[in-house]
Amino acid sequence: MKLPLLPLLALLAAPVVAAEAPDYRKPESWLCRPGAADPCSGDASVSRVAADAVVTLDILPAAKKPKIDCFYVYPTVSTDPGPNSDMVADPAEKTVALAQATPFRQACRLFAPLYRQVTLAALRDRLMGKGDGGDRAMAYADVKAAWDDYLKHDNKGRGVALIGHSQGSGVLKALIANEIEGKPVARQMIAAYLAGTNVLVPQGADVGGDFKATPLCRAADQTGCALAWVSFRDTMAVPPASLFGRPPASAPAGMAVACTNPAALAGGRATLRPLMVNRTGIVDNGTPVPKWAKGRNIYTPFVALPGLLTGECMARDNANVLSIGINADPADPRTDTINGDVMIGGQIIAAWGLHLIDMQVVMEDLVALAQNQGATWLRQNRK
Repeated sequence: MKLPLLPLLALLAAPVVAAEAPDYRKPESWLCRPGAADPCSGDASVSRVAADAVVTLDILPAAKKPKIDCFYVYPTVSTDPGPNSDMVADPAEKTVALAQATPFRQACRLFAPLYRQVTLAALRDRLMGKGDGGDRAMAYADVKAAWDDYLKHDNKGRGVALIGHSQGSGVLKALIANEIEGKPVARQMIAAYLAGTNVLVPQGADVGGDFKATPLCRAADQTGCALAWVSFRDTMAVPPASLFGRPPASAPAGMAVACTNPAALAGGRATLRPLMVNRTGIVDNGTPVPKWAKGRNIYTPFVALPGLLTGECMARDNANVLSIGINADPADPRTDTINGDVMIGGQIIAAWGLHLIDMQVVMEDLVALAQNQGATWLRQNRK
């Protein structure tokens, strides 16, 4: 049975190093590094499908000598049989990096460490009530070791954006709280893009809660800030059983889950710029890929759908979520739907919303933010 990419909210607790970390001086300890032939240097061609089904081919260009870096931590995808993954990239780890990290090469040098993450097998046991044998402390310690190695050998004073999804966002949230806030390196954090995890803030505030000094981003030229969001279709309720959008029962009173819309940081509804994945199995758990446009066969890894999706951070069903709307027009030949729901046995698991495509629905908005915030950081630091 295939399982969804479940979030690891427990990663938010202060971790304890449980095992010796891998050697990140070895190139094979990295999923992506600058100059390597790896998933982040793969095919980044895009078919842009207009409402009239006219398809325009685009290639996402790698920035020439980028002056900023991106440090990416991937979500729960490992298909290794044990509770924690090994340090050999399996196809799922490679393909999710292609989907979620490759577009950012337009803005930055990409660093993505392999880490011994909690696997889908461990989450299967958890879902079936068999406990969760995954060592979350080890997963965190690996990423911390990779971060330390990057700072020591590669950063050289450069600004860096942190990018994560699901388990990766949970790890980065802990890294910011434990290793970045209150330390000199905080000045180098351009922004953190934490998709698919709950970041707690005091109700009505932009700072406090999980982060003591890192505010939510509210403008494209703001730096040293964080984005966090969880995505749900606006046609589907946020079920009471959902772990997304609501503080856990253990949270202090007065806390809320942060929501920042990458396309409208100041609030309100905005048109999104998605880059959907044009194959089954990268981030969509095997759900069918839509026919993007009638009479058109599309073979590129990415598909852009200009004007199809809108998004707004909303408080609904007692949860704060990025509510995704589809501007469907049955009269035109373009798709009226998107994939990305978590499905088991052919049934949508509504509690997870659009967790699998939290990043894809706003991917080009995120890349533009990385470019804008990176340029601001460079001006601020006279780089």
